[in-house]
Amino acid sequence: MTDLYDLVVRGGTIVDGSGGEPFTGDVAIAGGRIAAVGAVDGRGAEEIEAAGLLVTPGFVDIHTHYDGQVTWEETLTPSSGHGVTTAVMGNCGIGFAPCRPGDREQLVHLMEGVEDLPEPVLTAGLPWRWESFPDYLDFLEARRFDIDVAAQVPHAALRVYAMGDRAVQREPATAEDRKLMARLTKEAMDAGALGFATSRTINHRSSDGTHIPTLEAAEEELATIAEAVAASGHGVLQLVSDLDDVESELAMIRRIVERSGRPLSISLMQWHHSPEKWRTVLRWLERCRADGLPVKGQVSGRPVGMLLGFEMGMNPFSFTPSFKRLAKLSPAERRRALADPATRAAIISETPDPSDHVAANYIRGFGDMYALGASPDYEPDVSDNMAARAARRGTTPEAEAYDAMLEEEGQGVLMLPSVNFAYGNLEPSREMLSHPDTVYGLGDGGAHLGFLCDASLPTFMLQYWVRDRQKGPRLGLSEVVQGLTSDPAAAVGLNDRGRIAPGLKADLNIIDFDRLKLLSPRVSHDLPAGGRRVTQDAEGYVATLVSGVPIRRNDRPTEARPGKLVRGSAQRLAQGASS
Repeated sequence: MTDLYDLVVRGGTIVDGSGGEPFTGDVAIAGGRIAAVGAVDGRGAEEIEAAGLLVTPGFVDIHTHYDGQVTWEETLTPSSGHGVTTAVMGNCGIGFAPCRPGDREQLVHLMEGVEDLPEPVLTAGLPWRWESFPDYLDFLEARRFDIDVAAQVPHAALRVYAMGDRAVQREPATAEDRKLMARLTKEAMDAGALGFATSRTINHRSSDGTHIPTLEAAEEELATIAEAVAASGHGVLQLVSDLDDVESELAMIRRIVERSGRPLSISLMQWHHSPEKWRTVLRWLERCRADGLPVKGQVSGRPVGMLLGFEMGMNPFSFTPSFKRLAKLSPAERRRALADPATRAAIISETPDPSDHVAANYIRGFGDMYALGASPDYEPDVSDNMAARAARRGTTPEAEAYDAMLEEEGQGVLMLPSVNFAYGNLEPSREMLSHPDTVYGLGDGGAHLGFLCDASLPTFMLQYWVRDRQKGPRLGLSEVVQGLTSDPAAAVGLNDRGRIAPGLKADLNIIDFDRLKLLSPRVSHDLPAGGRRVTQDAEGYVATLVSGVPIRRNDRPTEARPGKLVRGSAQRLAQGASS
């Protein structure tokens, strides 16, 4: 008797996520799992012809901030439009549970300041039908999404819940505070949290300018919480730090891993103010591996900073008097006004009004500012920054920036990097991406909505690093697919996905690799209360499947919602590992 499967993907070039060479074959799916790989004789109730197309596992993004969006939205865009089928949230210690009713405003302002989710959006969107972290997971359990989501315990919310205003004032935790945080963490882990995340960077501030409550948390506080994670029998640790005193900070992090025994990942990048520090961190990661400690650096494959434009959250003229007068116009009205030569002459000649905004001076850094272009170029020539372009053309940097933003019908975008482009190329990123002690991350889906869209990183990794790069060595197809799938899945213990193999979860991408293309970032107003966000689309995704169900076809969403909350239970993870 011929087997009948739910779905069969026929004759694709399978890149299975293991790092092995691609091969041609079929993938059969039954009951949301991969039933067979290779030459499949049975038929499918549905079949997808994939000859000439790539077939990969669904991408696993371990660094997102969809903690709010999952409470009001069913689609985890833009990530799901870039092949992501599992998103891990709660990173950098920011989230909305646990939370007492009296602390809601504090957590909203913290998310607004750190991750650029506007307060009106959060106020309108968050239903607040929870207090404890298990309550939050139960709320999400009842919802359905296009992709799967998993949650980590956010340190800031945990600290505020345990300490109240003392946490906001960054006072040291007492023994009783630590005991309470440990109990709440263990409770969250037992309920299905995937891990615990914290932040130690001065860049993370509430919208009123105050530093994140976890900035100076003592080693004993962090170790006590990490040991509570360990007591649950599963779970990971995630941390971001400025690493100002790099040796001391890394030594402390190592001691926490030694005490808890849990895997930890730390954000790693080329900081422009200290462009060789990342090498120190890599050497430390190597020593940790040699000593058997499970530590990884989370890395990004392109420059990170701000996207500037007339419709973005900011542009180089945001604080000039003439531009501020246009702020309340509709996008169409503002575009017409900006195209007027008299308006242009006024804006580019004006000195910005005084402002204490943290980015007021940064957004005028014309020597580090580049036009992204209609076909986004994330590794531009240094000779093409706005200052250099102006010198070459006999104009001013202001005029060059203004005119670049007028392109694409007034929706042109400028890129202003602050990490990963200190030397004007992506060679440091390539070294970090290729290192055995790093894992792809830092996509930040659901965050930085006014000036960033790094949720498109999976598409960029395939299009640029594998196919299009001309300014240096490329990366291999199997290497990048592994970096987007099985490596991040394993890093957070999601052992039931990330590879194309019988018994594993049937999350797949079918990609027209020759046609794969990242489009320009655009602003949409589709958040609660009409809130604005930067999104970025792609072309070339023939289909994306979650548990064997197509959630996207030909770069367009379907109505299917097979995604759900992934609870990080030790039993489920063990089952996934043995599949």
